[in-house]
Amino acid sequence: MKILVPLKRVADPANHNKIKIPASGDSVDTAGLEWQINPFDLYALETALRLTENGKTPKKREGEVVAVTLGPKETETNLRSALATGADRAIRVETTDEALDGGLVAAALKKIVEEEKPDLILLGKQVVDGENNMVGQALAELLDYPMATFAATITEEADGLLVEREVDGGVAKVKLTLPAVITVDLRIVSPGSVHSKHTDAGFKYGYEEVRFAPLPAIMQAKKKPLAVKNLAELVGDQKISTTYVKFEAPPGRKAGIKVKDVQELVQKLASEAKVI
Repeated sequence: MKILVPLKRVADPANHNKIKIPASGDSVDTAGLEWQINPFDLYALETALRLTENGKTPKKREGEVVAVTLGPKETETNLRSALATGADRAIRVETTDEALDGGLVAAALKKIVEEEKPDLILLGKQVVDGENNMVGQALAELLDYPMATFAATITEEADGLLVEREVDGGVAKVKLTLPAVITVDLRIVSPGSVHSKHTDAGFKYGYEEVRFAPLPAIMQAKKKPLAVKNLAELVGDQKISTTYVKFEAPPGRKAGIKVKDVQELVQKLASEAKVI
């Protein structure tokens, strides 16, 4: 199986206190922020690796995993990290974050899919910087591929993939024929959530997270292929259709107050909090 995994870099959520917004409100100052791969995209990468290996011998790749990202040259650090984790090849589309929106990313990925012809495209269910959730769905529509969103488990079968989706109130099972698009949720990295045809049905991974690359793999990743494409080569003169009007910080929270007794607490709940 050949799997394409789109990755997006995001600012480390732990650095949210370093975000600055200028008085003009026309942008977000990202200076000083640390960048990492979107966590849900890491789950997608881990899923791709599990689907292309025998869980008992994970160092041997039974298929091909291709990581792709859209961004400036510094995003190659993220791609090298994906290669060290186990991806076979990487593709970077030269562009800037400001020149992209979900629709343009989906259009660029469509062209890459047509060139690479993967059996499966795996994405994270959303990005944590803007909480956006559209690229996977838009890509499936452009390709006219079957799709499953919010995947919690994936099992490879002889005629396709059996996917359990997180839905309100429970789990829905769907069967996908390939090629297809899947977006994954957090539970996908549970020990028994992903089974390839190369792995025994009862096998469970010994960890509930994404894998980390050992030092030898990090060194080997420097030699793995990393191709660079230009955004215009993929989307022509198509431009973004989304524009940000203004950025502003959320209003500060009021400090709490202390009450002297239960009677005062009840009074404030009734008069100020409007609790009935």
